[in-house]
Amino acid sequence: MAITKTPRRVRDRVGSWLLQDAHRPERHGPHTRPEPEHPRHPWWKVMCLTGVDYFSTLGYQPGIAALAAGVLSPVATLVLVAVTLLGALPVYRRVARESPHGEGSIAMLERLLPGWRGKVFVLVLLGFAATDFLITMTLSAADATAHLVQNPLAPAALQGQNVLITLLLLALLGGVFLAGFSEAIRIAVALVAVYLVLNAVVVVDGLVRIVTAPHVVADWSALLVSRYPDPLLMVGIALIVFPKLALGLSGFETGVSVMPLVRGRDGDTEDRPEGRIAGTRRLLTVAALIMSTFLVTSSVVTVLLIPEADFAPGGQANGRALAFLAHRDLGNVVGTVYDLSTIAILWFAGASAMAGLLNLVPRFLPRYGMAPSWARAARPLVLVVLVVAFGVTVLFDADVDAQGGAYATGVLVLMTSAAVAVALSVRRTGSRPAVVAFVLIALVFVYTTVANVVERPEGVKIAACFIAGILVVSLLSRTLRAFELRVTDVTLDDTARGFLDECSGSGRPLRLVAHEPRPGERDSVARDEEYREKLAEETEDHHIPDPDRVVLVEVTVTDPSEFESGITVRGERRGPYRVLTTSAPSVPNAIAALLLHLRDVTGTARTPTSTGPRATRCATSAGTCSPASARSRRSPGRSCGRPSPTWPGAPWCTSVRTARGGRRGSRRRRSLRISTKAPR
Repeated sequence: MAITKTPRRVRDRVGSWLLQDAHRPERHGPHTRPEPEHPRHPWWKVMCLTGVDYFSTLGYQPGIAALAAGVLSPVATLVLVAVTLLGALPVYRRVARESPHGEGSIAMLERLLPGWRGKVFVLVLLGFAATDFLITMTLSAADATAHLVQNPLAPAALQGQNVLITLLLLALLGGVFLAGFSEAIRIAVALVAVYLVLNAVVVVDGLVRIVTAPHVVADWSALLVSRYPDPLLMVGIALIVFPKLALGLSGFETGVSVMPLVRGRDGDTEDRPEGRIAGTRRLLTVAALIMSTFLVTSSVVTVLLIPEADFAPGGQANGRALAFLAHRDLGNVVGTVYDLSTIAILWFAGASAMAGLLNLVPRFLPRYGMAPSWARAARPLVLVVLVVAFGVTVLFDADVDAQGGAYATGVLVLMTSAAVAVALSVRRTGSRPAVVAFVLIALVFVYTTVANVVERPEGVKIAACFIAGILVVSLLSRTLRAFELRVTDVTLDDTARGFLDECSGSGRPLRLVAHEPRPGERDSVARDEEYREKLAEETEDHHIPDPDRVVLVEVTVTDPSEFESGITVRGERRGPYRVLTTSAPSVPNAIAALLLHLRDVTGTARTPTSTGPRATRCATSAGTCSPASARSRRSPGRSCGRPSPTWPGAPWCTSVRTARGGRRGSRRRRSLRISTKAPR
């Protein structure tokens, strides 16, 4: 026995560790455990978590700008900074206010497109988000590997082992997140602080050299004027090459996706976490200002101090312009320290992407029923992401250039969707000048995205693979989870509780009769007549001894594409009739959840017997009933017009009947009669 118990005990411990932070209900239906909160941190620490991705682009952005624009690089970088501060920053500050729980611009577009159309659109955007975040992880790890292998001090045994080293770096990154968010943020703070200080040292040294050698500026100005004599031509060329510099915009979507990690104020509520919103907006602003300063200054010092030939492929400054200056001007010791810092932050740049995925995926897919329930836990998601990242690394042979197109496509599509979402939101609530401004910003991002796709179409192809994978997995998961009870919680107002207390006092059975609400019954006379005929028919068919104590239940179908939702049951006195009304995506699930709630709050029900899944249709709602719905509606025996007896171990929901036809000619009526009685 000990031999068989030990593996089971190990499996239980591993499962408990993996699902430690999952939202795991004790039973299907209401009264589930509340979702655990993420640990909160000051905004500047969370900025470092997003900054390992955003700031790490300084390792290659100056070289990309110099290679794309040549001597015009500082002007093109100014265009990039203008788009950052006047376009991306206002957009994402608005996104932080509109979507304060980490869903980002995707949630804003979801609200604008309800139903299945909106769900599919969200899944497509999640595909681009997955492309952005996953390629961020694999590309950054591959770039760190390239810096390590190309270092003059690196052992010869590392040559040609790029794939293996990249996989090892990704595994180490996953280990950090398996340990927890706090450890990731502590590492990010240290890496970003050291990296920014070293970049400041290199940039300041370069600026001092430029100031002390005035001929450098004069030579650059003469070369610039000789190639671009017309200032308008300079601006036009800068606008044309700007999409090639768009990687310098990365980091904003991650900044809003990790909003749940930002510590707010004491008076914050989940509906309006003003402190968290203010902290995130401050995070975005400070990060954009820091990055813009480094982008402009690094572009100036690299273009003015490095020969143009060294930026070409194979040149010493290709992809590592600031590292080249550190080695050449500050010595090999400082240069080696800078290299190590660059390798470390590039390796950890995937941390912000991992954090974004861990906050984004549980916000959408489990709620849609398009992911297993364990997808709410961080550790299983980390393992899934690592497996996919390993596959991408092997597929692209850890090649940085091969992944660049997909990375840029994912970043730009998300930023374009954010700009469009904000423009639509401002159009509904803002002033006309604000609408015009955000529409222009959206057009700029649309142009940038289209230009990038035309130049590097492989990015869209890679993103299409991620989108197809998410769609297939989502639809398969939705099908497999169709038999779950999809109501997360039930809330009764005071009037509803009063009805139930009034009709079930002195041990009398509580009788609920489901009635299908009809648009034509809004008139009180027609509605009362419908209620009277309904109760008369049910009384005659089922021999209800006290019809004056029956409570009617009406469920209005909202959006059938929704999977999980809570319901609020309101009591209404309509003439002489007591009516419980609620809204839900599925009628049978709502009725079953209400019955289970009534069973639980009385404290007299026994544990229901378990049954296997049954695929069954419910007459009052299109869709599949869950096993919990079937159990709550199942009678222990055929009542034959008499109340069904209770039995040991069963819930006190003893019978549900479907009645059709009636005394109104060809009109077909559908209803559920639910008779509930507490066991003795």
